[in-house]
Parts: sequence; C-alpha cells; structure tokens
Amino acid sequence: MAPAYPHTPIPAAPYGASRPGTVRAGSASVAVRITCSREGLARARSFTRDTLGAWSLGRHCDDATLVMTELAVNAVTHAAPRCPGVPDVRLGFRLEPAHLLLTVSDPDDHPPVHAPGAGAGLQEHGRGLHIVDALSEAWGWTPTAPAGKTVWARLSTRPPI
Repeated sequence: MAPAYPHTPIPAAPYGASRPGTVRAGSASVAVRITCSREGLARARSFTRDTLGAWSLGRHCDDATLVMTELAVNAVTHAAPRCPGVPDVRLGFRLEPAHLLLTVSDPDDHPPVHAPGAGAGLQEHGRGLHIVDALSEAWGWTPTAPAGKTVWARLSTRPPI
C-alpha cells in the first residue's frame, strides 16, 4: 500500500551516519542510536525529554516525546525485523528558529504505511501515524542511500496564540 503522503526530500543523514552538533547558525541538532528493545524505546523517550529540556522547549516535551516514541516504535516493530542483524535505529532532532524536526532512520526500504481509517476505535495497533499526523505540522519520509529511509515529523516551536 502506498503511503498517504509521498516522500518529501528533507535533508537526512543516511542510516548509520552520525552527525550530531550544529547544523548552521541558529540551528542545533543531535542524534542518538537506540537498540530495538524496550530499553531502547525508554531511551528514546528520556533522550527526547532531556534534549528538549536542554533546548528550553519543555512546553513541547509531551507532544514531541509522543511523536518520537510512535516513530521509533514503528521502526523497531516494522522495519528492524525485516533487516536481521541490524540491532538499532537512529533518532535525530534538529532545532530551527520556528520548528523542531524529529527523525527516525532505519535500514528498511519499505515506506511507512498510513492507512486511512486504520487505527480507529478501540484497535490496539495502527494508530501511530495517525497520532503523528495529529500532533505535527507535517510529516513524511525520504529514502536514504544506499538503503533505508528516514521518517520525519515537524513540530512548531512557536508559542500558542
């Protein structure tokens, strides 16, 4: 099934690359690898909270943590099993003047599946990308060379009106 949103070119490091540090003046970025385990997902949540706290974005912490967790769970649940021998995924955060870009890179080439109507009601699974869609200004994915993809979500850092 094709994704609801076509892949959009967002600058992303290929799976396996690690480029933490400053991207350009007025922007900052950090990245971390997590294992494909419960402990890795707990690290994703704590790293998100710690990063946003360090960037004085505590008011955005709940939404960003939920979005990052949903993206990481999708990578760990769906992408990692298709790529045996790859024990981790890469999380990235990029702070820009009005936005926070969250990324999750994995070695799987399959696009994320956002099925309209899926995840409705009391279903236990299938709501992750609906949550990402509801909490972010935009989201999408881009393939990475030589293999894999990066799924991204952009959240506003502007104060509420």
